[in-house]
Formats: sequence, C-alpha cells, structure tokens
Amino acid sequence: MEQNPRADRKTIEKNRRNHMKALYSKLHSLVPHPPSMEAMSLPDQLDEASTYIKKLEKELEEMKEKRDSKMMRAGKNPNSRMMSASSSAGMMIRSPQIEIHEMGSALEVVLITGLDCQPIFNEIIRLIHEEEAEVVNASFSTVGDTVFHTIHCKVGESSGFACGAARIAEKLKKSFYDAGPF
Repeated sequence: MEQNPRADRKTIEKNRRNHMKALYSKLHSLVPHPPSMEAMSLPDQLDEASTYIKKLEKELEEMKEKRDSKMMRAGKNPNSRMMSASSSAGMMIRSPQIEIHEMGSALEVVLITGLDCQPIFNEIIRLIHEEEAEVVNASFSTVGDTVFHTIHCKVGESSGFACGAARIAEKLKKSFYDAGPF
C-alpha cells in the first residue's frame, strides 16, 4: 500500500504547528502580565516576552554593576583569588565566603568557594526555596580553582518584601557561619 507524500507533509506541518503553538503558550505562561479582558495576538505575546526578557537583562546588568561597585568599595576584586594557607601538602585551599546584598524585595547572594564545595551552593538554594523566595537567576564562573556563584532571588509578597529579604539574609548568614569550616 503506497502512502500519499502530500498527506505525510500535511501531517508533518500540522505537528509542527501544534508544537509551535505549545511553545508559544509555554512562553506566554512564563511572562508575567496583568489580567486583561481580551486575548493577545501571537505577535503581541512575542513582543511582550521580548520586552520582559530585555527588562530582566537590564535588571541583571544593574545588579551586577551594584555588586561590582560594592566589591570594589570593600577593596575586593571579584576576579582575585582569596586563598588561605592550608594543610600538610602546602596546597592552597579556599575558605568559602558569602556576601549577601539586600535590594528591597530582591537579594543577591555571592558565594565564593573552591571547586569541591557544591553542597554549600545546594544548601543555599534549598534555604532560599524554604523561605518561599524565587530564584530569578543563578550563575557561576570559575577562575582557576575558585568558583564564584551568584544567585539573584526575589522575595514574594507572602514573605513581606523588605523584612522577608532581611530575614532570609540573616538565615543564610546564620546557616553559613554556624556550619563551621567546610
């Protein structure tokens, strides 16, 4: 029995359109937008998503600039290796460090560790989620054997914005410093 190539192309095209529709729907659901009475056209949805992503990129750049300027004022260079002398082999091992910056309803957590300190990062993410804050962005960069983790999170309304950010910052500091040497 011979298949019709035209029917195959129609099926493939229909599947492609359904897949694109699902992707557009997913993108639209990820972008916060005020409730409106009328449905938005697809080009308007894409424009709104693009605008939202550009806004997030700008906010991220502003947060990075604030972090860098605060680190420079504190005499710290984000690219420097802050090492402490260690053990028998005479190796240099990095002591984990944490910096927490409160910015209204947002928090920026900068964690500086060695290559073997992934559990610390995981614990910080767990604590942030436990406090019902939203991790907006988490990134890291590695310079030699030093890892710089940066976590941006937003405190939800249920946490009470500013006091919620302060509470989360305090809890992170307490957890980090009470855990002792890593």
